[in-house]
Amino acid sequence: MRNKAIAAMASAASLLFAGAAYAAQPTPWQTDLQPAASGVMKEIRWFEEYTLWFIVPITLLVLALLIIVVIRFRAAANPVPSKTSHNTLIEIFWTLGPVVVLFFIAIPSFQLLSNELIIPKDTDLTIKATGNQWYWSYEYQGGKELAFDSLMLKDADRSKFGKEDKAAYPRLLAVDNELVVPVGKTVRVLVTGADVIHAFAMPAFGVKIDAIPGRMNETWFKADKEGLYYGQCSELCGKDHAFMPVAIRVVTEEQYKTWLTAAAGNLGAANKALMAATDGKKTVDVASSAQ
Repeated sequence: MRNKAIAAMASAASLLFAGAAYAAQPTPWQTDLQPAASGVMKEIRWFEEYTLWFIVPITLLVLALLIIVVIRFRAAANPVPSKTSHNTLIEIFWTLGPVVVLFFIAIPSFQLLSNELIIPKDTDLTIKATGNQWYWSYEYQGGKELAFDSLMLKDADRSKFGKEDKAAYPRLLAVDNELVVPVGKTVRVLVTGADVIHAFAMPAFGVKIDAIPGRMNETWFKADKEGLYYGQCSELCGKDHAFMPVAIRVVTEEQYKTWLTAAAGNLGAANKALMAATDGKKTVDVASSAQ
């Protein structure tokens, strides 16, 4: 009984911490946006909910008008059609109404766009992301330079990389080498393409920008929650467009510095050490303390 209780506690802890460690990924039949993991994405979610206060009433109003027209002005009820050609009051309403609505939408929209597109001056880290057919290449710039490729993880390679858990490392989204960044730090991302147009997108961070050959675009994010986040190339780029995921692992600053130092010598070993520190540590600790 004691062993069963320990196993149950460990299982419950695993589920609890899995929700925190693997913070954002698509779910079956998902209709809502992914949970926000940055200030920009929180603003995007707010703006979506804000615009619904305009969209829903307008949609219901148009539906009501259509129903009224169908019922009131059908041939049986209105055999002699009206010859009215102008109505000044209605024309003023449908001219000023949309102007007022657009005014209330435009102001927060422009503020949000400015926040997304203006790169903060005090960036902590710069990374170059290059889209290839069909994988991503990352280059850490600044102090300790590091470059590696990130390819979609194949099922046959899961045991090799220690990523057998498909709940944490989902099929078609998990990669062999995640992009690793520290939590709470401003990350500037330089984005370009090596062959055709790709798009670097991370829904939980509110990031989506084209990777164009011969051009360097830039974006930024500041993740405020640790975890493993998934996105995908969002621009049709060829036959394997659907197999070009983006995976970003957000860790503490101390874990990031340890990983970066180790990755310069052996990327695979550094990734496994980081996975051991972030994926299984808390579950193992709970199980050990229960004994």
